[in-house]
Amino acid sequence: MEVLYGLHPVEEALRAGGRRLEYVLLSRERSASRAQTDERTARILDLCRAANVRISIESKDQLTRIARTDAHQGVVAAVRERKFLTVEDLIAAPANLSHKFFLALDGVEDPHNLGALLRSADGAGVDGVLLPERRSAPISGVVAKTSAGASEHVPIARVTNLTRSLEQLKKANVWIIGLDERGTPDYTDFDFATNCCLVLGAEGGGLHDLVKKTCDHLLRIPMAGSVSSLNVSVAGAVVMYEARRQRAQPHADAPARAKPAKPRKGLGS
Repeated sequence: MEVLYGLHPVEEALRAGGRRLEYVLLSRERSASRAQTDERTARILDLCRAANVRISIESKDQLTRIARTDAHQGVVAAVRERKFLTVEDLIAAPANLSHKFFLALDGVEDPHNLGALLRSADGAGVDGVLLPERRSAPISGVVAKTSAGASEHVPIARVTNLTRSLEQLKKANVWIIGLDERGTPDYTDFDFATNCCLVLGAEGGGLHDLVKKTCDHLLRIPMAGSVSSLNVSVAGAVVMYEARRQRAQPHADAPARAKPAKPRKGLGS
């Protein structure tokens, strides 16, 4: 059993309907007697009743003990563990826009960065996220809170070997695009109006060598200041939304950008 806390994570878990909530705890400050003056609490109560989820009123201190943080906003839920997808599931699912666009995270271990990336992935219409079983933050209550509940909506595949999974995507005609400060070209010069997977590396260390060699292209974000790179969650959001812009209007400005060259070869080939 997992614990979710915070208004957005609990509400989105109820809306998504992908996992059964065993119960929802409200602090007395957010009790049913105040629901008429608290729109967000009223929505959670309505969703709980519609899903037949038990609601209990507890003290704020009790919620803090269960959530192991005082950042619960007066709402805590017990939810069944997530069932992750496979790479095959992601490949088989229909694309959100004109082409499939995936996100792969190579060693993102900070739960706040992971939560922020999942929030951006949901907003940008990413078709699925690949997370390695090792060298990755778990999908925890902190991740759910940071993602504002987006972690309940984004399709996520847990993979044993990220490099092998990227090779699977290649066989399904998906381009593997790494983000690296020494890469070329700039991310705005790449044509994302094709099936592709953006790969982001670890905080500070970047992409691991084998993952980097697996990439078909390495892109960079040009920096005008003294710092050479952005935080991974910020960099990911920048590129994901550029990809969304291009995929939503694939014919408007495609002539200005070069399409990936054939034959397909990883950088280490």
